[in-house]
Amino acid sequence: LSVDDTMRLDYVGDHLEIVAGLIKDGYPLSGYFAWSLMDNFEWAEGYRMRFGLVHVDYENQLRTVKKSGKWYRELAAKFP
Repeated sequence: LSVDDTMRLDYVGDHLEIVAGLIKDGYPLSGYFAWSLMDNFEWAEGYRMRFGLVHVDYENQLRTVKKSGKWYRELAAKFP
């Protein structure tokens, strides 16, 4: 099973580019956290919007790492 969430991947990538630029400019940033690891209930959107790096099938609770989650994992592995 594969979950293509290219829009989320682009969103996270764009923000990480900004973070990298700020670090390069001397801002004391030491980390970046994704909004949510897994899809869950969002107060403003309920279960309609999915913000997590891991897709949750609410019917059977099956978890699947999304395209953005795989990309984020590979990127994070480069920074011990």
